[in-house]
Amino acid sequence: MPKAVVAVVGRPNVGKSTLFNKLIGQRLSIVDDTPGVTRDRIYGDCEWRGRKISVVDTGGIEPSEGDVILSQMRVQAQLAIDAADVIIFVTDIRTGVVATDVEIASMLLKSGRPVVLCVNKCDQVGEPPAEYYEFYNLGLGDPVMVSSVHGHGTGDLLDRVYDFLPDETEEDEEGELIRVAIIGKPNVGKSSLVNKVCGEYRCIVSDIAGTTRDAIDTSIENASGRFVLIDTAGIRRKSKINDSLEKYSIVRAKMAIERADVCVIMIDATIGFTEQDSKVAGLAHEAGKGCIIAVNKWDAIEKDSRTMQDFRKKLETDFSFMSYAPIIFISASTGQRLDRLFELVRHVASSNAMRITTGMLNDVLAQATARVQPPTDKGRRLKIYYMTQATTKPPTFICFVNSAELFHYSYQRYIENRIRETFGLEGTPVRFIIRERGDDNG
Repeated sequence: MPKAVVAVVGRPNVGKSTLFNKLIGQRLSIVDDTPGVTRDRIYGDCEWRGRKISVVDTGGIEPSEGDVILSQMRVQAQLAIDAADVIIFVTDIRTGVVATDVEIASMLLKSGRPVVLCVNKCDQVGEPPAEYYEFYNLGLGDPVMVSSVHGHGTGDLLDRVYDFLPDETEEDEEGELIRVAIIGKPNVGKSSLVNKVCGEYRCIVSDIAGTTRDAIDTSIENASGRFVLIDTAGIRRKSKINDSLEKYSIVRAKMAIERADVCVIMIDATIGFTEQDSKVAGLAHEAGKGCIIAVNKWDAIEKDSRTMQDFRKKLETDFSFMSYAPIIFISASTGQRLDRLFELVRHVASSNAMRITTGMLNDVLAQATARVQPPTDKGRRLKIYYMTQATTKPPTFICFVNSAELFHYSYQRYIENRIRETFGLEGTPVRFIIRERGDDNG
C-alpha cells in the first residue's frame, strides 16, 4: 500500500530536523544551531501502528523574507505542504508564539490539509507549563508537547498524525527500483538534472556553489523503469571545506554513493575535466558502484563535426582508471539525451548486479587462455584452475591459481576484458580475488 506523506514545517531553528531524525530513527537531516541549515525537502520513512509513513523535512519558512535562498526555501516548503496528507507544524515553547508562527498557521489553514500542532522543546515531563496554552491562539486545535531531543511526546504526536491519515489502498505491485546518485563538483548542474527529470521544481537551483547540502531522494518513473534519484551536495577539495556544515555534506554525499546502485558522475562541459572530477569518480569506483560519466551543459558548447569525438577521447584518457564507464553528453536545461541517460542507467545497473554461472565463466577462461598463453617466470607458467563468481554489485570473481605472483595485473586485465566482451559488463567495475592452490608439478 502507498505511504502516506507527512510534512514537517515551521520557521527556522525550532527543531524540525531534530524531530524529523527522531521520527525516522536515523540522522538523515543535518542538525545545527545555524538557522536555515535544511534547505530542500528531505524524505525519510517511519512506521507507526502498522502504517508506513513518508516524512518530509523542509527548510524553515520565513513568510516575509526577501533573501534569494530563503525565498526558495519557502517555495520548497509550500511544495511539501501541497503534496502532504498531514502537516506537522513545529513551534518552540521557549520563544512562545511569534508573528512568523501566526503567518505560517494562516498559510496552513488556507491549504486545507490536516495540521497537527507540535510545541517542541518541552524538555520537562509533567503538567504543561503556562506558556503552552498560548499556542491555542493559532487556531489549530490541541497542541502536542514534544521534546525532539529526548523523544518525549513523539508517540502522542504520531498518534495524532495517525488519526488524520487517509484510508489505506492497495498499490500496484512494486517493480524493481534503481537508486541513482547524482554526484560531481559543486555547480555542475546536479539539481537542475533532477528538476528536469521530475518535471517539477524539486531541488533549489542557484549559481551559488554549495546550495545543496543534504542528499535528497526523489522517486520517478519513466519509460526506462522506476528510479530513486539521490541529488548530492557537490564534493569539493578538502582545502576548500571551511565550515562544519560542508563537512557534514560531504559525509552525506559519500553515504549517498554507498546507498546507490548507479552513480552518474556529472562534468561541466564548459570547464572540462578537472582533478576534482577524478576524485569524485574515484569514490564511486572504490565503492564498486555502476558508473556513468555525464557531460552536462553540452548545449553551451560551440561544436563542429569532431567536437564530441575529441572531447570523448580526452575523457577516456582522463578516466583511464575506469575505462568501463560509458560517456554521455547531455543538457540538464534542455533535456538533451536524458531519455538515453536512463536507458544507460538501467543497463549499467543490470551489469553491476549480473551473476554468471561457473560453467560459462570457465568456458570464457578456457578460450582466453588458449588464445593468449598465461605468463611464465623462470620456467614456471601460471595455471588458472578455475573461476567462480563470489558476489555481485560489483561482480567479483575468485580465481584459483598455482601462483598469485605469476598472475600479473596485465593478464588480469586481459581476462577481465574477455569477460566484459562476452557478457556485456558495461559501466561496472570488476573485482578479482586470487587464491593460491599448491601444485607440485608447477
